[in-house]
Amino acid sequence: MTSAEWDIRPATPADRPTVERLWLLFRHDLSEFGGQLPHPDGTFRSERLEAAFSGDPDWAPYLFSVGENPVGFAFVRALGGPARVLNSFFVVRAVRRSGVGLRAIREVVARHPGDWEIAFQDDNTVAVRFWRRVATELVGDAWTEEARPVPERPDLTPDVWISFRYPSP
Repeated sequence: MTSAEWDIRPATPADRPTVERLWLLFRHDLSEFGGQLPHPDGTFRSERLEAAFSGDPDWAPYLFSVGENPVGFAFVRALGGPARVLNSFFVVRAVRRSGVGLRAIREVVARHPGDWEIAFQDDNTVAVRFWRRVATELVGDAWTEEARPVPERPDLTPDVWISFRYPSP
């Protein structure tokens, strides 16, 4: 794949139907780690999707494509807060381990310099390796990691949160 085939850009309201379809794949992947089942109509909870496309200036949705094919998305929140939060991040399986995810997160983070926080589930060993690699590639060893309880879900293992400043001082 050449870099000319890649597109990582802010998602627009016209992109919402595409991101909604990718959202179902994302929530399906995560259901393995939190036990969430789809609603009776086959959808999953979508509060973050709704917030990302609400027009709130504190949120920024992104869409990743290879050629004409959508391959992932990212939602950033708390743009006006002390730390940006990578709220949701997804790459379709067909392009995982090809560099799409790393390139996408580099571009998204570079668009919003400052303090960052990224959460993931410790049970998701692929995510653990990916996010630690991302933090190291972005800021070397200038990142921290801590476990935090999942709000309103005491039945779940605490999330792992990585924090860093980009660009690093």
